[in-house]
Amino acid sequence: MNWNKLVTGALLLGGVAIFPGCKGPEEHAGAEVQILPAVAVEVEEVREDVARSRVEVVGTLEAVERASISARISGQIIELPVVLGSKVKAGDLLVKISAGEISAKVLQAEAQLSQARRNLARENKLLKQGASTQETVKTLKDVTRIAEAAYKEAQTMLDYTTIVAPFTGTVTRKIANIGDMASPGMVLLQIENGEDLQVLAQVPEALLLSVAVGDTLSVEVPSAKLILIGEVAEVAPAADPMSRTAPVKIDIASGPDLRVGQFARISIEGSEETTLMLSRSAIVRRGQMEMVFVVDREEQVARMRLIRTGTVYGDEIEIISGLEPGELVVVANNEKLQDGQPLDITDQ
Repeated sequence: MNWNKLVTGALLLGGVAIFPGCKGPEEHAGAEVQILPAVAVEVEEVREDVARSRVEVVGTLEAVERASISARISGQIIELPVVLGSKVKAGDLLVKISAGEISAKVLQAEAQLSQARRNLARENKLLKQGASTQETVKTLKDVTRIAEAAYKEAQTMLDYTTIVAPFTGTVTRKIANIGDMASPGMVLLQIENGEDLQVLAQVPEALLLSVAVGDTLSVEVPSAKLILIGEVAEVAPAADPMSRTAPVKIDIASGPDLRVGQFARISIEGSEETTLMLSRSAIVRRGQMEMVFVVDREEQVARMRLIRTGTVYGDEIEIISGLEPGELVVVANNEKLQDGQPLDITDQ
């Protein structure tokens, strides 16, 4: 065996395998990481501030003027000229109840009153002629007054057979129908005046001291996409011991998109608290994440920081977590910043 030829061949094969793996210094220089350019930005210092917490309570729109129309006597309904949604004016007929026995009592009381008046007039004439006494006349006067009271009572009962609208409004609920028997206290209709609206909210007892008559509160009606300013009209003096809430009524302006029964949210200020505040422009949102770029004071670069925000106060926003007082945060030209990018701070 020729060992010299074998060694020479192995060296040649090794050279072929080694040389392609070698690279010059020029090729390594091209693989260096590109340096990010400096970005001119404006910054703001995170500061502590005193702010009031805000609590949302839910409520329902209702009419200021509303009435449940009920019967005051027993009888059959013979007229009901309104339907659900009917517009009525004050004094319009709503329900007519048949009550023949009451009409008969009116006629009876009227006849008795006429007889009592005639007897009194005759006795007064006899007294002037000396044919009667003062005591007889006084007795007949008492009888006449009793007859007048009986007639007024019967007439009042007869008036109860006709029920009219107490104010201008809309029939929002119709329970009775023609032919039904009405009884005292039985609700027949409900009418509401939708021109004047208010929100009824159940406010937790812990917030009752924060609400007073005449205060202005923010009212949101999501279905109408409206945010209104309402004035507190009524505040219950005591809370319900079961729910630990108290009803509060807030007057609001009516509008074409507002309806009785709509859902509403009321924002009430709570206690004062110390919190961190920052301009809203500093917040960068990417998907569900909220972040800011904090200035690294030593290296003068941006450091991305995830945060959690709270209540918005105009152009400022509350910072719940993620930042500390005194830190510098980029508030302008931060949309395309990257973590570690150099900064050219123009306002500090």
